[in-house]
Amino acid sequence: MGYTLHMAISKKQSLFLSAASLCGFTAPTLTRADVVRIVETHGTNMGFSWPSWITADKSRRLGRGHFSVPEITGGSAPVATVRPAPVVRSVRPTLQPIATVKTVSTTASVSTVPSVSPSAEDNCVFNNEIGSMIPEKLSTYVSFGHHKDIESILKSGLFAPIFVTGLPGNGKTTMIEQVCASLKREYFRVNITALTDEEDLIGGFRLVNGDMLWQDGPVILAMKRGGVLLLDEMDQGTPKIMCLQAPLEGKPVYIKKINQWVKPAAGFTILATANTKGQGDPEGRFAGAQIINGAMLDRLAFTFDQAYPTPAVERKIILKNMDEKGCRDEVYANLLVEWANSIRQSFFEGSFDEIVTTRRLIDCVSAFAVFGSRLKAVELITARFDESCRKAFVNLYTKFDADAITTEQAEADAKVAAAIKAPF
Repeated sequence: MGYTLHMAISKKQSLFLSAASLCGFTAPTLTRADVVRIVETHGTNMGFSWPSWITADKSRRLGRGHFSVPEITGGSAPVATVRPAPVVRSVRPTLQPIATVKTVSTTASVSTVPSVSPSAEDNCVFNNEIGSMIPEKLSTYVSFGHHKDIESILKSGLFAPIFVTGLPGNGKTTMIEQVCASLKREYFRVNITALTDEEDLIGGFRLVNGDMLWQDGPVILAMKRGGVLLLDEMDQGTPKIMCLQAPLEGKPVYIKKINQWVKPAAGFTILATANTKGQGDPEGRFAGAQIINGAMLDRLAFTFDQAYPTPAVERKIILKNMDEKGCRDEVYANLLVEWANSIRQSFFEGSFDEIVTTRRLIDCVSAFAVFGSRLKAVELITARFDESCRKAFVNLYTKFDADAITTEQAEADAKVAAAIKAPF
């Protein structure tokens, strides 16, 4: 099979083209259904994933669901082909007929009836045409905590779901994202809520231009592409997320609505984050935190408890953010670190009910970049706390920064000055 250089051919691209040949494709055009068939038939065994180099390249598009792949024949002229109408198979009813279901590989449409639904391949919109999901590297990121451990696990290729817990704003999610960025791994983040259910995770039928079309959910998408799936705030979920049991074991998932089995591609793995360890929140600090099912927790192989960064690391994070925003102030960076760590120590001792997170300090840098006032920045990031806590935090900051004067103190001083100047 000859190839033309529509783009540089990598090893994985060559493997895909070889797989297309093995599947009997000779025309320089593929449909989405063709691509899915090639990936599912040979992708895992031959070591390639979804070919976004075809589907995400606008120059290859020949129309809805058709792509020019002249590399298959060695030609260069895109030839659109229409495949025969799909065969409708009778299966257990799973979808009530509310619209016409249109196939993606033909212009023909199939009207559903209660006892008939199209086959999985015939009525799917495979939402894999999203381009690369490798996250960008953050110039302000500083690795700390369990970064190296998680990087080592992902590098190993071992399927071992990871659970990262810890107080908010200490970089759990950012750490996982940046590990994927450094390893050039595709990253699929799903924020779990009390409303998250199987359809949100696995996929479902969606009404698109009057047609009912199947769309893969993030779990299936990550499985097919061999990506890293992040279940963010996992303890916010309900038993509706028990559909994750098979993926958490690295096993195939049966999609009952379209009668299809999906096997995880090489590299697929799962990480989860939460503010609790899945045992609930007796103190009531994290609204909605649930007790995670013990069977699900048992499928999370490794658990890492993430702490806030050390003062030295936190100072480095603040300075990097200051440099990015053009407001570098090393003295202020030191003051913020000392202030935040004093609050955290008091929090763990029970003196304070609230805490200043690393995320809050980064927000403080943003406020400082806008207003140029150290104290105003502190006041802005503490304004969300109740009044007594806010005042305590701001007053504590003034103990570290001798030049800082609170708004209340400034107003009091102004009243005194006005009284002195007033005539008797």
